[in-house]
Amino acid sequence: MLTQEQINQIKEHLEKAQNPVFFFDNDPDGLCSFLLLRRFLGRGKGVAIKSFPALDVNYFRKVEELNADYIFILDKPVVSQEFLDKTREVNIPIVWIDHHDVQSEIPKFISYYNPYYNGNHVGNDKSSVPVTYFCWQVTKRKEDMWIAVIGCISDSYLPDFYHEFEKEFPDLGVKAKTAFDVLYKSRLGEVTKIVSSGLKDKTSNVVNMLRFLVSSKSPYDVLNEDPKNRSFHSRSIQIAKKYNLLYEKAKKHYRENSSLLFFKYSGDLSISGELANELLYNYPEKTIVVAYVNGGKVNISLRGREIKDRFLKAIEGLEGSSGGGHKDAVGGVIQTKDLEDFVEKLKNIS
Repeated sequence: MLTQEQINQIKEHLEKAQNPVFFFDNDPDGLCSFLLLRRFLGRGKGVAIKSFPALDVNYFRKVEELNADYIFILDKPVVSQEFLDKTREVNIPIVWIDHHDVQSEIPKFISYYNPYYNGNHVGNDKSSVPVTYFCWQVTKRKEDMWIAVIGCISDSYLPDFYHEFEKEFPDLGVKAKTAFDVLYKSRLGEVTKIVSSGLKDKTSNVVNMLRFLVSSKSPYDVLNEDPKNRSFHSRSIQIAKKYNLLYEKAKKHYRENSSLLFFKYSGDLSISGELANELLYNYPEKTIVVAYVNGGKVNISLRGREIKDRFLKAIEGLEGSSGGGHKDAVGGVIQTKDLEDFVEKLKNIS
């Protein structure tokens, strides 16, 4: 968790920012982190980061286009050196809030907030608390609690204020022992899936969704379809149809005598993380590997006990491979030609 001193410092940065740009990871944790800070502050623009694994230099043009005086980076483990160099040239302050292992040296000119940073540029990998929760610590606007819950459950974390939310919205919640109980068994889980699908749309529609969510009064504004949210409701329906077909195919790869559930697919939709999460929820005893093949590269989502260490060992020596994440949840990229070797190596690493 953030300390009170860190919370106060982030609030001071927000107050100084007259025209901030919020760069956030392209998932519900990143989105909800942005929404909490933006709604608290009442100003600023949000930009979803679709580059992987880093916030790359191409995004600096948004700083220039928006004439930003402050940069906030949310839920992103890596920022390219070129982006940092350009930012320093124009002397714009950077506030970076994250919960991943630190993957490179953090320049001194950045205000960096990560409870798992130990001062030697090596995280201690206890990063089960999402960035949404840290942003909730800063803002704590009761009217935004539903947004905070969405960001937390999407990242497999059941926050300590969930039961307060459940009392306020009993028809949207569910008695839950885990975050994924809420995600897969409640109407709030439907809201989470709707906004997650909205992030997988063309840029103009994503921008419209952000505007809508910044001014939304409650989760019912998202759940109940109307002309203002029709575009991302429609996108959600499209994705749900494809997702359900892929999930049914993935379940057929279950083997009782194997500790690994491996599923490979291709197409126009990268949803390997979502598939991996639900597979793990239903098959918690398995190591889950979902591979999205896109030309010469494969996006991989892995879930399972201590999977990060096993993943990093399995990609050793594989040219062009990269990835990271948390102890039990990892995302990565490898070359398509190496996929079979990678899976075999992973099977043999205990």
